[in-house]
Amino acid sequence: MAEPGADRLLILGLGNVLCGDDGLGVAAVMELERRYRLPATVRALDGGTLGLALMSVFERSEDAILVDAVQVDRPPGSLVRIEGEAVAPAVRNRLSVHQIGVADLLEGLRLVDAYPPTLVLLGLVPQSLELTLESSPPVRRNLPKLVEGIAQEARRLGHSLEPRDAHDLPATGFYRAAAGVSGM
Repeated sequence: MAEPGADRLLILGLGNVLCGDDGLGVAAVMELERRYRLPATVRALDGGTLGLALMSVFERSEDAILVDAVQVDRPPGSLVRIEGEAVAPAVRNRLSVHQIGVADLLEGLRLVDAYPPTLVLLGLVPQSLELTLESSPPVRRNLPKLVEGIAQEARRLGHSLEPRDAHDLPATGFYRAAAGVSGM
């Protein structure tokens, strides 16, 4: 359980931005922050590939949405949602190479009684995890759907994410441009 006055929802982008579609969790969270105003009860972070080093970010949060590339038997670019107790086995058995750190993170949270009461994994099926800053066409095409899915999930959990007006959108950053993610 989070401390009083803590963030109620953590949105954590995961993945390696140097490995093509594996960086989509980080790109999605960056785009979410660009497109939406997050209330004070929501914290969005780039967790990269930090694994156990992320334990402290869960201490201040009640619920969590993890955003990452998810390898399942569906076409590349497909939206994937996994919830609750199914998340830990999914990251242990079905995701990209950095996910061993995510599996360790979730097990560590369970051991110190800090596992979020609500845990959701949202992502897209990757096409390529090769060393590149470029995302694949199916992931690039469906990243806006993933960003909207994150916003919908946050709303489902009781948080009001307000879309920014078109004239209020911050500029697209270097990584998003280099990874082929447009201003959407």
